Amino acid sequence: MDRIFSGIQPTGNLHLGNYLGAVQNWVKLQSSYECIYCIVDMHAITTFQKPETLIGNILEVASILIASGIDINNSILFNQSRVAMHAELAWIFNCTAKIGWLNRMTQFKDKAGKNREKASAGLYVYPNLMAADILAYKATHVPVGDDQKQHLELTRDIATSFNDNYKTDFFPLVEPLILGEATRVMNLRDGSKKMSKSDESDFSRINITDSAEKISAKIKKAKTDSLPVPDSSSELSNRLEAKNLIGIFAALRGISLQDIIKDYGGGSFSVLKDDLTECIIEELQPVGKEIKELLNNKDELDKILKDGAERAKEISRPVVNEVKNIVGFLT
Repeated sequence: MDRIFSGIQPTGNLHLGNYLGAVQNWVKLQSSYECIYCIVDMHAITTFQKPETLIGNILEVASILIASGIDINNSILFNQSRVAMHAELAWIFNCTAKIGWLNRMTQFKDKAGKNREKASAGLYVYPNLMAADILAYKATHVPVGDDQKQHLELTRDIATSFNDNYKTDFFPLVEPLILGEATRVMNLRDGSKKMSKSDESDFSRINITDSAEKISAKIKKAKTDSLPVPDSSSELSNRLEAKNLIGIFAALRGISLQDIIKDYGGGSFSVLKDDLTECIIEELQPVGKEIKELLNNKDELDKILKDGAERAKEISRPVVNEVKNIVGFLT
């Protein structure tokens, strides 16, 4: 069976965009692939994190993934820092990747902003760690969105360069897994921005752990325009907030945008919002309930991550040991 590796940042307070854009895809992939899912806490500290906050976020994200349907008996779920092979391979890749490649990484420019000189070295080289995350398991596929394609190309460049340098075919060229039209969930107050936990307004997003009352209030206040619900898909490009709500509704129901337009086009947004609210509550409330139950037993959550790390080591340790042999290290 082909092997998937994918990672998620332990930012805590995951929202509907994370759920529809990533988590639900992870759940679906389990039926067709050997899946390794990683909470990337080493990536998280490329910007400063309060230790107590980071610990809480790791456990919260683990609870969200399990409650959403990640099967810990078949898939591997662990936090990155427990598997030292990631860091060991990342250093070798630091010595493989070229400065020019890293200079082209747009995410560093976005995250560092105008204060590039004050950004951590880790933030600059973290694409090499991302490559190590994937190649430590010789993953064959990585599910990617638009913002990750560049990093996957870098991973392929690093694998190719390593193989060429050492006259080997050890590392595979990992393939992107395109999952069809991605569910791109946007800000409820501004349809031109992605839904994000960093937005100051809590009404800009639906958090996975929101109560039914909060979900209802947020959807009621979600921005729309004064026109009826679009009655054709051609209208969506110019009506971003309407497109966002229709897209969320379609993703939750597992149908197309056109199907939602057929049912609600030309009608009042209040009707669509009422039905959308009911749909979101029906989807997220069982998940939120299980998250709370899991977080009430943090020792068990920690044990799940430890067990996952041991399973991850069984795969990655021989891979990294062989890399050391290829490089010329004494092991």
